[in-house]
Amino acid sequence: MIQFFVLFALGFHTAVFAGQFLITPEEMKASNAAKPPFAAKTATPKDAPLIELFAPKLTAKIISPTPIELKFQPMPPSMVKPDTFRVLYGAFELDITKRILSVAKVTESGVFIQEASLPKGKHRLMMVIEDTSGRRGMKAIEFEVQ
Repeated sequence: MIQFFVLFALGFHTAVFAGQFLITPEEMKASNAAKPPFAAKTATPKDAPLIELFAPKLTAKIISPTPIELKFQPMPPSMVKPDTFRVLYGAFELDITKRILSVAKVTESGVFIQEASLPKGKHRLMMVIEDTSGRRGMKAIEFEVQ
């Protein structure tokens, strides 16, 4: 699963690696201070593609920069549509997809970021991918960079 833990902010910076954050410390703080938005609970469609996080391991200490690796698993005969991949950050659900695409390529099998830089603190990502049958798979992850 991709190293997109280094997320985009509220529009202050462009996502890059090698020392610059995909998400700014200011964006992270604003997101963490916000009240969670109201969200209707919906069930994921049957046979929607799965998004699996392989790196970083959320059970271990996460230090920035960190690799991020995501794997997509469609339900045959459907295939994943890489151009539908989206990543939303934090309470404001800031679309940081372009920031991630500046450092990684999305393929039918997944996404890989060699080094994602994230500020220390708590982060929440919502990842979305669709398949050729129009089903949308989603995965939310929360983690803390130390």
